[in-house]
Amino acid sequence: MDLTASLDDAGPYDDDKLHEECGVVGIWNHPDAAAVTALGLHALQHRGQEATGIVTFDGRHFHSHRGIGLVGDNFGDARVIAALAGNRAVGHNRYATTGGTILRNVQPLYADFEFGGLAVAHNGNLTNATTLRRALVRRGCLFQSTTDSEVFIHLIAISLYSTVVDRLIDALKQVVGAYSLIAMTNDALMGVRDPMGVRPLILGRVGQADGTVSWVLASETCALDIIGAEFVRDIEPGEIVVINDQGVRSIKPFGRNPARFCVFEYIYFARPDSVVEGMPVYEARKRIGAELARESHVPADVIVPVPDSGVPAAMGYAQESGIPFELGIIRNHYVGRTFIEPTDSIRHLGVKLKHSANKPMLEGKRVVLVDDSIVRGTTSRKIVEMVRAAGAAEVHMRISSPPTTHSCFYGIDTPERSKLLAARHNVDEMAALIGADSLAFITIDGLYRALNHQGRDSERPQYCDACFTGEYPVPLPDMAENDNRQLSLLSESR
Repeated sequence: MDLTASLDDAGPYDDDKLHEECGVVGIWNHPDAAAVTALGLHALQHRGQEATGIVTFDGRHFHSHRGIGLVGDNFGDARVIAALAGNRAVGHNRYATTGGTILRNVQPLYADFEFGGLAVAHNGNLTNATTLRRALVRRGCLFQSTTDSEVFIHLIAISLYSTVVDRLIDALKQVVGAYSLIAMTNDALMGVRDPMGVRPLILGRVGQADGTVSWVLASETCALDIIGAEFVRDIEPGEIVVINDQGVRSIKPFGRNPARFCVFEYIYFARPDSVVEGMPVYEARKRIGAELARESHVPADVIVPVPDSGVPAAMGYAQESGIPFELGIIRNHYVGRTFIEPTDSIRHLGVKLKHSANKPMLEGKRVVLVDDSIVRGTTSRKIVEMVRAAGAAEVHMRISSPPTTHSCFYGIDTPERSKLLAARHNVDEMAALIGADSLAFITIDGLYRALNHQGRDSERPQYCDACFTGEYPVPLPDMAENDNRQLSLLSESR
């Protein structure tokens, strides 16, 4: 087979990552709710860079600002923050997994109901959204966006229950998927995690000078740190927390399900300074790197991370192997995703927009490159080529996740399976493709060991690891319906 041609078809280098999901923040009873929410969203910028929005409530009116681009671009103007009056707010950073990047898809979504206003910020994917949307449209619901998040709005609107909380529970019992959700009404802020807890959500608090307490909901603890909030606890899988002037109330309307938190949060998605499900992400990544070194040691002179996501794992690898750690690749932090639209004639230079070789650290040395994942393989090949061009004697690639062989349907933007390199090639073929002298991934059991487990329990896995194993813990009704429709059309064509 023509391996080089296979890799060249993988797409532009900028798509060679598993893209972030979304980030959500909610604030209750804070005099500077909009500004604090903007700070929290800034800390969660890594979870979505395509669009951002904030909705506030001042006791009488809801106020909204949503825009395409980064948090600083939209909320850096004090006049924008001043226009978002109120002591409660909900905010969202978007990376599109369903629906295009257009303003009507930017969250929080807002709607007026008979009980008042409702703003919703959603992280994750509903795996029965298409099925539900089709049924809702047949009932006369008019959708204003193409995002699956709007399904929540319509399910709440048509619910026959009287209270907002009961309507929300009614809606949640109809959806299938992996999600965390923050909803704000006239008199409450609500946070929800899906029954298996695939997507993260935490609760924090800030003591005010007058003795009152401000409550915070957010995707990660780093959003609490930036606003001086105290971490209280993780929202539990399948839990709804209702925050109002009486305090915080917990509701658990679902039966008990085994928790299946997304393991890729530890590998790549969460910010290194966050604490996720009780585990510091930075330490988890170092332990993953150490386990990777134990499993796939190779004689070398220097351990080099592919910045920035490969840095903690490379540090752990270096400490375990006793091989020096060096920054042999330098990342340019001032290049955004849309710096240029590469033409065919300069596409091969694309990786140099973000990474450049630190030649004195590489020349004449046996180099182990440590990265968090290989998706399409295009960036890996260019990184290896760059390190060889800097004079490295050998280039070995080590990956701090198992091979990504399956697409995610739970809120992480991944290529279709046919575009995933590990779905089409074995490890030796992948090594040849990217031009490395050797390639190794951490094993799935090694990953679990690094996260303080004995290994992966095949009967009851502790995490959602479908991108590595193909075992999807949450059903995929839309896919099943689509398959059935295609079979029906095929039958009719015969």
